[in-house]
Amino acid sequence: MTAVPTADEPASGAAEPTPATAKALRSRTLRRHRGRITLGVLLLSLHQVCETLVPVAIGLTIDLAVSTGDTTALLWCVGALALLFTVLASAYRFGARFTLGAVEREAHLLRLESARRVLHPRGERSGLRSGEVLAVATSDAEQAATYARAWAVGIAQVTGIVVTTAVLLTINVPLGLGVLLGVPLMLLLLRVPAARITRRTEAKQATAARATAMATDLVSGLRVLMGIGARHNAALRYRSSSDRALTASVGAAATNGLYKGLVTATSAVFLACVAGTAGWMALRGHLTVGELVIVVGLAQFLAEPVQVLGMVGQMFAIARASAQRLVRLLNAPAAVDPGDRLLPEVLPEVPHAVELHGLTHRTLDGVDLTLAQGEFVGVLTTDPRDAEALVDVLAGRAEGAGGTVRVGGIPVTELDLASLRAAVLVEEHGSVLFEGTLRSNLEVGRGSRAGTADGPGAVADDGPLLTALAAAAAEDLVTGHPDGLDRPVTDRAANLSGGQRQRVALARALAADPPVLVLHDPTTAVDAVTEEAIAQGTAALRAGRAPLGATLVIANSPALLARADRVVVLREGRLHALGTHAQLAEDDPHYREAVLR
Repeated sequence: MTAVPTADEPASGAAEPTPATAKALRSRTLRRHRGRITLGVLLLSLHQVCETLVPVAIGLTIDLAVSTGDTTALLWCVGALALLFTVLASAYRFGARFTLGAVEREAHLLRLESARRVLHPRGERSGLRSGEVLAVATSDAEQAATYARAWAVGIAQVTGIVVTTAVLLTINVPLGLGVLLGVPLMLLLLRVPAARITRRTEAKQATAARATAMATDLVSGLRVLMGIGARHNAALRYRSSSDRALTASVGAAATNGLYKGLVTATSAVFLACVAGTAGWMALRGHLTVGELVIVVGLAQFLAEPVQVLGMVGQMFAIARASAQRLVRLLNAPAAVDPGDRLLPEVLPEVPHAVELHGLTHRTLDGVDLTLAQGEFVGVLTTDPRDAEALVDVLAGRAEGAGGTVRVGGIPVTELDLASLRAAVLVEEHGSVLFEGTLRSNLEVGRGSRAGTADGPGAVADDGPLLTALAAAAAEDLVTGHPDGLDRPVTDRAANLSGGQRQRVALARALAADPPVLVLHDPTTAVDAVTEEAIAQGTAALRAGRAPLGATLVIANSPALLARADRVVVLREGRLHALGTHAQLAEDDPHYREAVLR
């Protein structure tokens, strides 16, 4: 039986259009939670009406029962008060439940939407660093979701003010008119500092996100910083960023505090004016004792919705600022714009698996490079920026690169992104491992190629994983641990050394067994003996895939380059030399200087 999605919960398979503006995002929040918000508004408004009726009930009790000494009337009034407070408490409880439920669901949906945008295969170019993205997807998502609660609470407070005004008009027209004119005037005056709150809040969120981003970068690279002795300089940079965040936060807090003070002071002055006028009328005989109690009680009650409306204005301001940051992330342009052509599971029989002609991207200037099926090619770059630019191109994220790039004879710009990812696997130098086990990390990306048996209680075929680990000289991670392939891996593999992480990442790439494998500096964190074992194992394993597999290694490792069928040397973004490792080591001094160490 298929569940039908409600108005609050869109169908999982239907993709909602991304709001183009912060206003559109806020409108969508109200639209997709209209059921819960409507119930919340009705119940919270009922609560405010009951709050308004409390001083009315007390005043009537005084006039109808206390002043007259009527016991029966007193009992009826007490019973009515008990019923009134029961409805009051129940309405608030369930109204708050529906409203907060809408807020939490919207925050959840916004977090999912942000995560989908960040994790989309096409990538995003918002200009936000990872820490800033994290702040937007968490803090800003929660703040933007409070827009729903601000509307519900605001409407409920206005309802309370309207009912209060109506009661005061019934008792005394001048008093009612004074409240009717005074409340809108107060709210209009309180809108002036609301714009400043929006600006201060946005600045606070932005600086806090930048500080979070820098902290994330420093924590992830702490070992490197300590190794090169740059910990002190990094701490100074973070302190400067944190100080800016502190200044912005203090400024926002000061503005919020001033705003709250203005709301409280304005409400108190208004209450004093209403109470003073009512007391003067009672002394003149225009009001009874019960009516005076009603007027003073309503004036006291009126201070609460006026103050809350002021806070609602603050909630709206904060929600607007967060919505603007969310829209920036959600509407960020894609890093790549792929086509829709598909590659077969086996690359077509064309002369070259990968072809680069006249490639220009960042520091690369007219590079020609081919990779034939079954070939093992090494690339040496004298400038690390050339290697990074080449990796970007082969990974399919070099939007706007010049020249021609073909995979399986088809231009990359025409290929479907999923098809390109299945054909070309780029294992970058800064690969990340995930929390779980060795097995779960090695099986990432294997997809349908993962050898598992079918049926309940099936046992996975660990042969390909162990073979890949052996080729990456990482079998000791299995044999040296009692859990073997189920050895735990913590977040970012913090329980493994740098060399172990690098070898597991290489084994993961080899286990995926892609048609085209691109490796970028896969042995920089290992010793020379392990590097030789990795070079031998990787070349042998990839050679076993020939003629349907091709391998490109971008590195300056003599062990890896010595096993390449040919080596391409890039210098200053251009093709400098081409030949075998032995030939280049003998004839090219630049090559000897970069490789032989």
